[in-house]
Amino acid sequence: MPRRLWAVLAVSLGAVVAVLDGAIANVALPSIARDLGASPAASVWVVNAYQLVVTVTLLSLTSLGDIVGYRRVYRAGLLLFTLASGACALAGSMPELVVARVVQGLGAAGIMAVNVVLVRFIYPQALLGRGLGYNALVVAGSAALGPTVASAILAVAGWPWLFAVNLPIGLVGLWAARALPATQPSRHPFDVAGALLNAAVFCLLITGLDGLGHGGWHGRVAAELAGAAVLGVVLVRGQLRRPMPLLPVDLLRRPLFALAIATSACAFVAQMLAFVSLPFHLQGALGRSQVETGLLMTPWPLAVAVAAPVAGRLADRYPAGLLGITGLSLLAAGLGLLAGLPAHPAAAAIVWRMALCGLGFGLFQSPNNRAIMTAVPRERSGGAGGMVGMARLFGQTTGAALVAVLLGRLGLAGSRSALVWGAGFALAGALASGLRLAPRRWSDLPQRFSFWRLSCKKGLCKENEK
Repeated sequence: MPRRLWAVLAVSLGAVVAVLDGAIANVALPSIARDLGASPAASVWVVNAYQLVVTVTLLSLTSLGDIVGYRRVYRAGLLLFTLASGACALAGSMPELVVARVVQGLGAAGIMAVNVVLVRFIYPQALLGRGLGYNALVVAGSAALGPTVASAILAVAGWPWLFAVNLPIGLVGLWAARALPATQPSRHPFDVAGALLNAAVFCLLITGLDGLGHGGWHGRVAAELAGAAVLGVVLVRGQLRRPMPLLPVDLLRRPLFALAIATSACAFVAQMLAFVSLPFHLQGALGRSQVETGLLMTPWPLAVAVAAPVAGRLADRYPAGLLGITGLSLLAAGLGLLAGLPAHPAAAAIVWRMALCGLGFGLFQSPNNRAIMTAVPRERSGGAGGMVGMARLFGQTTGAALVAVLLGRLGLAGSRSALVWGAGFALAGALASGLRLAPRRWSDLPQRFSFWRLSCKKGLCKENEK
C-alpha cells in the first residue's frame, strides 16, 4: 500500500500539470501576444502547437512504452515537460515560445500515452474501477481549477509564471515516480515507418477538420481530408500485418472493445460541442457576461469530479454498459434542457442543467475506461491505453470543428444547434454502450456476419453451416 500511494501521487501530478497547462495557456493568450509583440492570430499557435504534437505522437509513445516499459516513457515525458516549462517561462519571443511548447507537448504526450495504462498496473483488478475513478477526479478537478489558477497567477505576476509553476510540481512528480511499477517490455522493434505515417494521417485530419470549421469546404480542405483518408487506408493495411501494431486496429475486432471505443468517441464529441458552444450561447443568446459565463459553466467539471470516484466504485460491481447508458442518457437530457432554455433564465436553472451534464459524463467515463482496459490482455494494455487517448482527442477535435461549422453557417443560432447535436451524439454513445448489454450472440453478430461473407467468397458456406 505505501508504494501504491506514491505511484498514485506520481500519476496524479503528471495528469495535473498536463491538464492544467492546456487550460491556463488559453487564458494568457492576450497577455502573451501583447508582451511578445505578436498578433492574436500568431499567439493561437501557443495552444495549437501543444495540442497538435500531443495528438500526432500519442500512439507512437504508447508503442514505445510497450517496448521499453511504461514507467520509463512516463518519467521521460514528465522530465521533458518540466524542462520545457522552464524554457516557456524564459522565452523572449513568439518563435521561442512556440518551439518550447512543441517540446512541452511531446512531454505531455509521454505522460498521457501511458497514464491510464499505469493505473491498470498500480491497482489490483478488483480495485481498477476505483483507481480510474480517482484518476478521472484529478483530471476533472484540474480542468475546473485551470481558469481560476490562471487568473490568480496573472493577478499577481506575469504570464511566464503560468509555466514556471509546473517546475516544483514536476520535480515532486519525478521523485514520486520511483514507485511506479516496472512492466515486462516486449521484444518487437519500434515501427518507425508506421509512426511517421500515423503522424501524417492525424496531422492532415486535424488541419482538415480545423479548416472545414473556419473556412468551409474548399480545395485545400478537400485535399487534406482526402490525403488523410488515403494515408489512413495505407496505415491500417500495414498495421494489420504486424503482430504488435502501433495503431491497434486488431483490437477493434473485439466487439466489446470496439463498442467501448465508439462510446468514448461519441461522448467526447458531445462534450466538446457543449464546451465550445456554451460561451457563445450564454453570452450571445442569454446575455450573460464573461465572468458569469465562467461561473455558470463551473458546475459541469465539479459534478464530474464528484461523480467520477463514485462511478469508479460502481464499475467494480456493475456492468460498464449499464453505467454508460445511464450516464450518457443524463448527459443527453442535460444538453437538451440547456438548448431549450428560455431567453432570460434564472442562474439556478442553468446551474442544475450544467450539473446534470457533468453528473452524466462523470458516471460514464470511469466505467467505460475500465471496460476498455479489461477487454484486452495485460500485454496489450499499451494499445488499449493509446486508443483511450485517441478516442478522446478525435472526439474533441471533431466536436470543435462541428461547432465552428454551425456558427459559420447559422451565426449565434448555431450555438443552440450545437447543443442539440451534442445531445444526439450523447444518445448515440448511450446506444453503443447499451449494445454491450445484449446477449453474446447479438454482440458477436457483426463479427459473424463479416466472417460468413468472407467465407462465401471462398466457397465455404456449406462448411460454416455445418
